[in-house]
Amino acid sequence: MGDIAQAAPTRRSRQARKPARTATHGHNPTLEVPYITRRIPTYDLLDEESLVRIEEAADRILAEIGIEFRDDPETVALFKAAGGEVRVISDNVWNIRFAPGLIRSLCATAPARFTQLARNPARTVEIGGDATVFAPSYGSPFMLAPNGDRRYATLDDFQTLVKLAQSSPWLHHSGGTICEPTDIPVNKRHLDMVYSHIRYSDHAFMGSITAPERAADSIEMCRILFGADVVDQNCVILGNFNSTSPLVWDGVTTQGIRTYAAAGQGSIHLPFLLGGAVTPVTMAGSCAQSLAESMVGVALTQLVRPGAPAILAAFLSSLDLRSGSPTFGTPEPALGSLVMGQLARRISLPLRCSGNFSTSKLPDAQSMSQSVMSMMAAVQCGANFVLHSAGYLDGLLSMSFEKFVLDADLCGALHAYMKGLEVTDETLGLDALMEGGPGAHMFGTAHTLRHYESAYYDSALDDYRPWETWDETGRGDAMSRATTRWKQVIDSYEAPYLDEGIDDGLQDFMARKKASMPDAWY
Repeated sequence: MGDIAQAAPTRRSRQARKPARTATHGHNPTLEVPYITRRIPTYDLLDEESLVRIEEAADRILAEIGIEFRDDPETVALFKAAGGEVRVISDNVWNIRFAPGLIRSLCATAPARFTQLARNPARTVEIGGDATVFAPSYGSPFMLAPNGDRRYATLDDFQTLVKLAQSSPWLHHSGGTICEPTDIPVNKRHLDMVYSHIRYSDHAFMGSITAPERAADSIEMCRILFGADVVDQNCVILGNFNSTSPLVWDGVTTQGIRTYAAAGQGSIHLPFLLGGAVTPVTMAGSCAQSLAESMVGVALTQLVRPGAPAILAAFLSSLDLRSGSPTFGTPEPALGSLVMGQLARRISLPLRCSGNFSTSKLPDAQSMSQSVMSMMAAVQCGANFVLHSAGYLDGLLSMSFEKFVLDADLCGALHAYMKGLEVTDETLGLDALMEGGPGAHMFGTAHTLRHYESAYYDSALDDYRPWETWDETGRGDAMSRATTRWKQVIDSYEAPYLDEGIDDGLQDFMARKKASMPDAWY
């Protein structure tokens, strides 16, 4: 120890030494990635016997109760040819029952992992396996102000949210219907939404699913952006399709699924399950139903185009059984997400589940505690595509700019969490102890200086200052910091480059489509 002690600097010199570089607040470049590669294990909640029982329950649902299909005879014909037992219920309504294992076998050609191209190749994402993608929230008709006032969302709100997602290093995907731009006609707003993703972001994005022709328009806009050959050979857009639970796939939805699959594009197959309302109140039953309904959607893609990318999905929620109101961010659905992760791995499909869910009407303590409960379940279960990663409030009815940046900040912390813990000679840091010796601080050691910018996740929103400084500067809370943050991001936002010829082609396509139909507001 004598030689080491002699080589160590004095305490005075260590205290006087300052870091050679200053890290930017809220920024750790070592965590910035186009998608997260998981370096922590998934959490397996159930044993083999329990998983088999859930799978057998899903098989019984499909074989003994069946799935109802509406207004899409072509889908019915595909399933009949594949071995489904079809019964006519009424005009354009069919019940199809599937022998145990049939639907699972049809899902076998769907890829366990696939690539979705972004127009900026550096932002291309992988979905499946050990890859995790965070995307913004989806589908809210309202915007919530910091005081709790609620108003209908507009196209300007939609574009602001796209810009916030583009500007965050912790979101990997531009999402889809981040909010409903209610100032644009229903039959035309899909064009403005897809264009906004293309114009204001260079991330991968989602398209319209509300009508087959709108799905086709979304794909056609991608052909203008990427080129028809690229679209034919690659996944460049995702569609998020909901079954009508319990146990119904309607014709608009199945036609949209077929449109995306025929073009070789990706699709998410999501039962929206409210416990006690459209699914058993017990979570094991919800998992079995979710597995059955979602696998049917995946199977349809493979009947249309074997190998088409498809994502198994679960949206599990509890219910306030006193009022009938949905509840989000509660522990039971979080456990259900862990189970769905195990089930997805057993059939080798990518999984979408959970997100930053909350029923709170403000981005407050309730909103973040519920969000963490739900988001950690997504992380621990091995979810590959996490929609609703930012902005979700009011039980999915509302978006909030403040909640968006708070959630994105949490996503940054999860980047550090999912990176795992590396144990090497360097990370053990014995040289830091040896340089200073007993009783000496390590602020100026060579080891600290080497890791100064990358050792810890540095939140852009949390207040780490002493109480006195916080008090003297106005006692700002998380809400006020979030308001300041999102406005700063938008003030400094710069749109990514978009080729002028492509932009002209997109705008011409939109103008012709809009001129071809009258406005429809419902």
